[in-house]
Amino acid sequence: MILAIDQGTTGTTCLVFDERAEPVGRSYRELTQHFPRPGWVEHDADELWRLTQSVAGEALADAGVAEGELLAVGVTNQRETVCVWDPASGEPLHRAIVWQDRRTAARCDELRAAGHEQLVRERTGLVLDPYFSATKIQWLLEHVDGLRERVLAGRAVFGTVDSWLAFKLTGEHVTDCSNASRTMLYDIHAGRWDPELLELFGVPERALPRVLPSAGIFGHARPQALHGHAAPLAGAAGDQQAALFGQACVNPGMGKNTYGTGSFVLLNAGFTVPTPPAGLVTTLAWCIGDSSTYALEASIFVTGAAVQWLRDGLGIIAGAAETEALAAALDGNDGVYFVPALTGLGSPHWDPYARGTIVGLTLGSGRAHLARATLEAIAYQTVDAVRAMESASGQPLSELRADGGASGNAWLMQFQADVMGVPVVVPEVAETTALGAAYLAGVGAGAWTLSDIGAAWRERRRYEPRMGEDERAALLDGWTEALARARARR
Repeated sequence: MILAIDQGTTGTTCLVFDERAEPVGRSYRELTQHFPRPGWVEHDADELWRLTQSVAGEALADAGVAEGELLAVGVTNQRETVCVWDPASGEPLHRAIVWQDRRTAARCDELRAAGHEQLVRERTGLVLDPYFSATKIQWLLEHVDGLRERVLAGRAVFGTVDSWLAFKLTGEHVTDCSNASRTMLYDIHAGRWDPELLELFGVPERALPRVLPSAGIFGHARPQALHGHAAPLAGAAGDQQAALFGQACVNPGMGKNTYGTGSFVLLNAGFTVPTPPAGLVTTLAWCIGDSSTYALEASIFVTGAAVQWLRDGLGIIAGAAETEALAAALDGNDGVYFVPALTGLGSPHWDPYARGTIVGLTLGSGRAHLARATLEAIAYQTVDAVRAMESASGQPLSELRADGGASGNAWLMQFQADVMGVPVVVPEVAETTALGAAYLAGVGAGAWTLSDIGAAWRERRRYEPRMGEDERAALLDGWTEALARARARR
């Protein structure tokens, strides 16, 4: 048995997989979101750990895992989110600053104006954006009383969520290469924390975790941390890299889109660092042994989170599943578009100042129009990202492998195929993020090989495009006009 911990932005999912990589136990709970100011997003790191620990116990119990049956643990996580804690007591020293948080947008502007973007782009494959971890760490060092002094004295450390969970599980301050590559502090060419970037952002290296391969032994989970089970933490990766692995995209040229809180299109780019193209980032996909695999990525910040906003912010739906029937109840969108730039825009626009915008409302518009516009926006943003990736690679997409919670929405998947103009394929195991964490842990523990993973992937449903070119073009033109209205005017 392998336990996969998938600690996401809006909740924690834990799955237990058997030796055939079949899910045999599951549990999930939502995580509290904190919005102390407009554009700020935080999580309580203590709650994050307690929730993960509880959900893991429920999944192990659901699977009936007996003492000694747990082979390994794999962790996958919301990326770029920064935790800070006391390594002696294990107590958080501030709320975690979430990847969606935009409080450091002005600092990124300053660095860009000072000419530092090229350095960041060349060393990390990323863009100067508050999405990534470096300016979040810098903000904490500058705004939390006494924190820099604590860091210099070895009484405070930083880490992404995988690092925080690894510490609580094993007592080790470690991370994997895929998460390190999302911090804007890691040289993806040299495979190390970059001294020049550390100096630029004012981050002492001693406060950062040791970087390890994505598959291998990170440490051993202590029984008291895992409900009496003792097993090695043998795999870790950021959620989108884990989903790429879980989709068995282990060969160059294979790609996927994960529909979660945000949506993320990743393309396996092989074993050499590709030049990061405009609108996209280059990232480490995973490291196994001495081999590093790279990926091109388009990051869309708000997709599933927009559906959650319909539920929690507007109160017009009770659950995400309602959107499918509401969207299908209309013959068309009646010119209503929603640009969900609720935390700015990611790939390929990279506009942290864009704001959510709804256009085309009339007295005849109702909650069905808003639900449909929200689902359509998920698909339109994916088209924008894929077109940028196709332009960069020079290769048209032949099919889109889809996973994540919204891949279960048949209306959305069909609309995605229609506006993309290529088939959308959903795998047998839709929770490929957790599956990827389990695969990495299995490889790290010596139970599986890359060949085993490629052979295990199975298709569950395929959506073929059936929309005409004229209708597709008209819808995308309407989206482009709405997008222009949401963009910042500075």
